Amino acid sequence: MSTAVVSVPEISCAACKSAIEGALNPLEGVHAAIVDIAARRVSVDFDEAFIGRDALVAAIENQGYAVAADG
Repeated sequence: MSTAVVSVPEISCAACKSAIEGALNPLEGVHAAIVDIAARRVSVDFDEAFIGRDALVAAIENQGYAVAADG
């Protein structure tokens, strides 16, 4: 199991949290995706045998949110 922490500067509300968690949690290999609105960060516990970090970032970007270069 791995954990990815991704910075998403545009996170600002509960709707953002819901959209991102809703996009990540159903993905095969994702055990938990938690959005921290105050920190503007997403933490994802996932199994690298099923999904990679790039796919997690793509799922966030597909919801319309830009991922920070350091994230």
